[in-house]
Amino acid sequence: MNKLLSLQSAIAAIPHEAMLGLGGNTLNRAPMAAVFEMVRQKKSALALVKTAGAMDVDVLCLGGCVKSVDAGFISYESEYSLSQHYRKSVQKGLVKANEHACYTVISALRAASYGIPFMPVRGLIASDLIDVNPYFKRMTDPFSGDPVTLVSAIRPDYAILHVHKADAKGNAVILGPKYEDVLFSRAAKQVILTAEEIVDTAYFRDSETKADIPGFLVSGVVHVPHGAAPCACHGVYGLNHESIKQFLSIKDASELSAYLSQEVRHA
Repeated sequence: MNKLLSLQSAIAAIPHEAMLGLGGNTLNRAPMAAVFEMVRQKKSALALVKTAGAMDVDVLCLGGCVKSVDAGFISYESEYSLSQHYRKSVQKGLVKANEHACYTVISALRAASYGIPFMPVRGLIASDLIDVNPYFKRMTDPFSGDPVTLVSAIRPDYAILHVHKADAKGNAVILGPKYEDVLFSRAAKQVILTAEEIVDTAYFRDSETKADIPGFLVSGVVHVPHGAAPCACHGVYGLNHESIKQFLSIKDASELSAYLSQEVRHA
């Protein structure tokens, strides 16, 4: 089955108020083309899930697309500092931040991928996060009698992942660090891929490279060269520092519109 779509039609399928898992990590292989398209289509009240986010979450917050974020870390790397639009949205009460440790997001996704309602974790016993994050509960281990933290499963409605290569059936491979993308593909109800390159279906059958994400999990594939730009994509391009700086200088949504009207920004 051919699952190739345009970016516009793939994003149009995502409803308002959906829970979205975003692939990549900080400024690396984030699905930025899809993020920009969500802002253009004025998606609203999205619940974002990510272990470590940066520009992707910042753009969606500035675009008024977000109602909540479950993440262990939202910040730019090195010289780019904090995600100011995310921070301001939380401070103004526009976005609810459900603070995690990165490993509790991973545990919540693992629970969803296993089809179980929660996952026990060893830490957070003395943490205030348990009292403010609705995904955490305390209980007594029935075997040892020790306290244990439970993390409720997080099952995104969609995972949006940027990959290096995919075929028309949705089989895909990620080169270099995979972060939580493979886990997202197992935990989410539906998966949308943006891909640097579309390969023939024989690619996975005839080569030693096997799919990280099997096609039967994928609902749509979009060919988007430089689809992570201005973030980096391992082995293909690095950060476009000028474009990132340009975004960071934006003060409001009207300036964001002008930024999005430019061509795709890549290194």
